[in-house]
Amino acid sequence: MYLYHFFDKRTGPFKSLTAVSAEEAKTVMEEIRRERPNSQCAQRHDKYVEYRHNCENILKREFAKKGGIMEIDSPHYMVVEFSHWLSTWYEQSEYIRISIEEFDTRTLSFTYGDSMPTFSDRVNDGKEYRKKLYTYEEILQVIDKYGLPQDWNDDGSRGPERYIEVHVWSDKVIKQYRVNWKTISCV
Repeated sequence: MYLYHFFDKRTGPFKSLTAVSAEEAKTVMEEIRRERPNSQCAQRHDKYVEYRHNCENILKREFAKKGGIMEIDSPHYMVVEFSHWLSTWYEQSEYIRISIEEFDTRTLSFTYGDSMPTFSDRVNDGKEYRKKLYTYEEILQVIDKYGLPQDWNDDGSRGPERYIEVHVWSDKVIKQYRVNWKTISCV
């Protein structure tokens, strides 16, 4: 299994609006809207960072209940396997692919679909993976049952799940890719 992280190559990988102050996040959002108006990120609403913080609080609480290891306050976001849809989010799209074997899986949590709609009160379709966070072992069972969302719902016509989101709660593996992404693993 491979984990993918998509980003704009002008910015570089593993940048997070929730890992910086609210004022800095606001400035970054304004820059994105001005400099990259055609990117998916430029379309985010003004309360996006606030909503993302709320969602991360849920992720933290649920992962703590499962005994997950959280070495950082704000996770790095990746997805299980390649997502064509995510590859279109950025004007100068790049991605990094990392084998799951490089990670301590106790520092990884998963949602079947993006965590924001997964935990949203607005999505109430009764699917068993709504409002749930999974460990590595648990997400393998969900994948066995449902497959990868990008294989059956890449266009989003069957619901909000288009990929499996991975929350990386450690910098140990990420830091080498953040620094050396141009030479070691960027495709």
